[in-house]
Amino acid sequence: MSVTLSEFEKLDIRICKVLDAERIQGKVNLFKLKVSLGSTETQVVAGGGTYYEADYFIGKNFAILVNLAPKIIAGIESHGMLLAAEDKSKPVWLTVPDDIPPGTRVR
Repeated sequence: MSVTLSEFEKLDIRICKVLDAERIQGKVNLFKLKVSLGSTETQVVAGGGTYYEADYFIGKNFAILVNLAPKIIAGIESHGMLLAAEDKSKPVWLTVPDDIPPGTRVR
């Protein structure tokens, strides 16, 4: 299926910096992340707990879809989704260099 450029432009993909990360109690595969988008902060739920520890995320910059409708996951409201490639079911997070400021739009 193809999408038009105008459909793609509806996606608000930005760079975020993870400020804090913790496993969600009782959920081996899930993390609650506090992220900076530059002028604002929000929280997202991310998977990958069978492959990563919480400290992997802290201080790193990731690509995030920020205009995804909020969703309750494991009792936590998630306001976005970190983007990842999937390699044999393992998420490989899309990261960017530290000198890209949080909030920068991806086009």
